[in-house]
Amino acid sequence: MAQTSILGTNRTLKRGNPAARSEALWGYLMIAPNTIGLIILHAIPVVLTVYYSFTEWGAFGDSAWAGLANYRRLIADTEFWGAVRNTVVYTLVVVPVSISLSIIVATLLNQKIRGVGIYRMLYFLPVITLPVAIAMTWKWLFNADYGLINYLLSLIGIHGPRWISDPKVALISVIMVGVWARIGYDMVVLLSGLKGISSTYYEAASIDGAGPMTQFFRITLPLLTPTIFFLSIMGLIGAFQVFELIFIMIGRDSLSIQSTESVSYLFYQKAFLHNEKGYGAAIVLFLFLVTLLLTMVQMKLQRRWVHYE
Repeated sequence: MAQTSILGTNRTLKRGNPAARSEALWGYLMIAPNTIGLIILHAIPVVLTVYYSFTEWGAFGDSAWAGLANYRRLIADTEFWGAVRNTVVYTLVVVPVSISLSIIVATLLNQKIRGVGIYRMLYFLPVITLPVAIAMTWKWLFNADYGLINYLLSLIGIHGPRWISDPKVALISVIMVGVWARIGYDMVVLLSGLKGISSTYYEAASIDGAGPMTQFFRITLPLLTPTIFFLSIMGLIGAFQVFELIFIMIGRDSLSIQSTESVSYLFYQKAFLHNEKGYGAAIVLFLFLVTLLLTMVQMKLQRRWVHYE
């Protein structure tokens, strides 16, 4: 009877039942705003970026077809590959270090301790703070002449480095701020993952004589791998797009810009400051393809280390 009813419903929909058409129409109307927004704000810009990457722009906004000239220039551009190196170094340090520290913080804040809500709020504050405000604050803290960090170091007899103007130290400074800014977000996501682990696992492990460290490495960490995998995906995408920290903290006139500029910052320079929109489109398309490729690799490799309950 159930099968006959389903078949009858399908036949009714195929005949064009007015109620079914009305329901479908309302469904399309409900998703129309989001669909139109995605097309206008995402799909069309992507198509235009691909097209622009094969063009060359003049000083008055005129464009001409350039073929693969922008991509040949990309391959031979030492500044571009320097930006790629800086971006890769930033990503390889910020993503694993921020996740590792966040696991420790989330595990500690998952305990029943006094004032845990205040600690969670303090760690989460950077997430809800504007990136520009964060960069400006750290730029003042890192100032070699009147910054708070070097002042505190001078109290114990240490002459602090020129954090953001020394090419050898500037990228390290940006990485430190990047890690600090990500810990709050990663911590909250990991806390939700910790809350999803059943207490029966820990009770059984305690009965078997497992201590806190054994429980952490044998229960907590393996069951957190789906959350860690999600954070690694989001962290990689975010790290490859780093821009505000370099734009505000370093600036294009700094001596250390060559040792810190990312691919996103190089795109900004070429497309908006030098009016090389075609070359800028080629740079950002390269960034998109690399990010997509690395995400696909992560999706493929997650079968080997992510454990689902």
